[in-house]
Amino acid sequence: SVLLIALVAARWHPLLALDGDISRTTHRWAVHDHGATRAFRVLSDWVWDPLTMRLVCAAAVVWLVWRRAAWWTALWLAVTCAVATVLQQAMKAAVDRPRPVWPDPVDSAHYAAFPSGHALTATVVCGLLLWLLHRRRPGRALWRTAVTAAVVSVAGVGVTRVWLGVHWPSDVLGGWLLGALLVASAVTVYERPRDRIPEPPVRRHG
Repeated sequence: SVLLIALVAARWHPLLALDGDISRTTHRWAVHDHGATRAFRVLSDWVWDPLTMRLVCAAAVVWLVWRRAAWWTALWLAVTCAVATVLQQAMKAAVDRPRPVWPDPVDSAHYAAFPSGHALTATVVCGLLLWLLHRRRPGRALWRTAVTAAVVSVAGVGVTRVWLGVHWPSDVLGGWLLGALLVASAVTVYERPRDRIPEPPVRRHG
């Protein structure tokens, strides 16, 4: 993550050239394949949008408090998602990388390019929820479904952002790496020995 940030901030030419080659190719595809572009806009702007991901995180926080009275876990999840938002905005301001500019754009986006907020947010939310699910020892079918959904969401949102011409590939890679680093750090904090009130067992309703 640190190396990629340094290369992007330094405008390292080989990285910029590779970004440009990939982006020009995917942009040509996006301009000519209207069906795929429309589908990717829906996925990017609604299904995998950072706001949607934050709402999923908020729903998980409410569920943890209501169903399990898991206050520590709920607070940990909410704070980590909030840190992800702050980290994303701070990095964008610090690096201040311009977004791709096209004569025939298929979508638009605001603010600086690096890192991709979509990629970072999806990685953090999916990573945290997947880890919490794993701790509950789910059945094989549920676990496979959850892993598939998470992988498709995290990988898919990266593909859509590059396809739509609003991010360079390294923006997406940076979002993935920073998101994974944040998830790993949050899990380390969660599992660190600490003195706290044990959370009660699952409450049954109905």
